[in-house]
Amino acid sequence: MDIFNIPAIKYEGAESRNEFAFKFYDADRVILGKQMSEWLPFAMSWWHNLGAAGTDMFGASTADKSFGASVSNAAAHAKAKADAGFEFMRKLGLRYFCFHDIDLVAEQGSLAEQNAALDAIADYICEKIEHTGIKALWGTANLTSNPRFMNGAGSSGSPDVFARAAANVKKSIDLTMRFGGRGFVFWGGREGYETLWNTDMKFEQENIASLMRLAVRYAREKGFTGDFYIEPKPKEPMKHQYDFDAATAIGFLRQYGLDGDFKLNIEANHATLAGHTFRHELRVSAINGMLGSIDANIGDTLLGWDTDEFPYDVYDAVQAMYEVVKAGGLTGGFNFDAKTRRSSNTYEDMFRGFILGMDTFALGLIKAAAIIEDGRIDDFVKSRYDGYDSGIGAKIRSGDITLEELSGYALSQGEPPPPKSGKQEWLESVVNQILFAPLP
Repeated sequence: MDIFNIPAIKYEGAESRNEFAFKFYDADRVILGKQMSEWLPFAMSWWHNLGAAGTDMFGASTADKSFGASVSNAAAHAKAKADAGFEFMRKLGLRYFCFHDIDLVAEQGSLAEQNAALDAIADYICEKIEHTGIKALWGTANLTSNPRFMNGAGSSGSPDVFARAAANVKKSIDLTMRFGGRGFVFWGGREGYETLWNTDMKFEQENIASLMRLAVRYAREKGFTGDFYIEPKPKEPMKHQYDFDAATAIGFLRQYGLDGDFKLNIEANHATLAGHTFRHELRVSAINGMLGSIDANIGDTLLGWDTDEFPYDVYDAVQAMYEVVKAGGLTGGFNFDAKTRRSSNTYEDMFRGFILGMDTFALGLIKAAAIIEDGRIDDFVKSRYDGYDSGIGAKIRSGDITLEELSGYALSQGEPPPPKSGKQEWLESVVNQILFAPLP
């Protein structure tokens, strides 16, 4: 059954005027020794693409995401979403999807009923996986939406809520493994506080770490070999969340001995909310050996919330792909945690959004590779620190020097010569030259 009256999306090149064709994403094109599809393992987010219907805080839904089924019939609607999702991914050439547990089927009354409903839809999804080869990139548990998690999940003051969160995590790990997932994500949407007057921060963070340790132990005992991820976000819905940004999350993982199993899933829009650039969060993750996966979207800097738009800013994508390529690629992939705008409410718009996002990152990869192959920026950065290659600089780097020796050296040298120019303006002009030169 063809739900979407749209043919498979093909690469037609930069001159194409076909709105249902890729202009830059050519899956088989080899760049820096790897196919574009290897650099860019794209995934569909089950929640946004199959669930987000244009609802916002000011108005009701504008899009129909029933896919021909009655939404009041949870099992039938779950199957309809699966049918739509796999057809959608197949037509776009996507190899992965990402999901929360309750994305797959609407939450049921009891935990036992919920688990049974999840098992039923999982059987159906596994049939789809077997026929298509499309698998999960990662899974996660929704520990945010239900009122039971109003004060957090791992951070909840209630042991009963903590236990329910653990049960949801266990089931989500089981599903992720059944779907061939490469990772499992913790996003602490309500793991934070509204006021410190009623919060024991140390106690809550210790409990969050305990939940994560329990999840790792369970999954490893079941044979899961993939990465676990923390997805940093500074706020929203809580005023302050404990996974504020990449540096904060890395510090948390190291403090509680979780850094051997966890990496980071970096979202562009969350970086904006934290007051950072997307590139900054990727660089912090990479230099700490923690860059795992990416939620590919973009936020609106004029709006103060998580708008989850499809990425369109090529300059931003170039900087991101420069970091990804320099890091050797991702252990995870690029999940489009993005939704069409409220007024883009047709099935066709779902395809337009993914074509935009995939082309944006493909062009970002092409141009990032060109910057690396050009070499001028890398050569300049290396030369900026060449004073540390020999003499006193080499001793500083090796640690083979004392503070007294450094003081004596400074006294003998007098006033240091002026530092080298950072040449920021020239470097930015080099980037512009490469970005706007004809495509190779």
